[in-house]
Amino acid sequence: MPKMKTHSSAKKRFKVTGSGKVKRYQAYTSHMMRNKSKKAKTRLVKSVLVCDAEEKRVKRLLAIG
Repeated sequence: MPKMKTHSSAKKRFKVTGSGKVKRYQAYTSHMMRNKSKKAKTRLVKSVLVCDAEEKRVKRLLAIG
């Protein structure tokens, strides 16, 4: 059976942590920033973990277990 290929767009968007969880960057940061408060923009900079419901699907795209 051939090796599973990694999904190219997924590898650019997600990173796997040392413990095996998947990190992602947040949405709503590309435009209309003048309408958002400074506090909201600061919070959107940080990366967050992918929720449990989506983690299995993302790991399959990344060809991880």
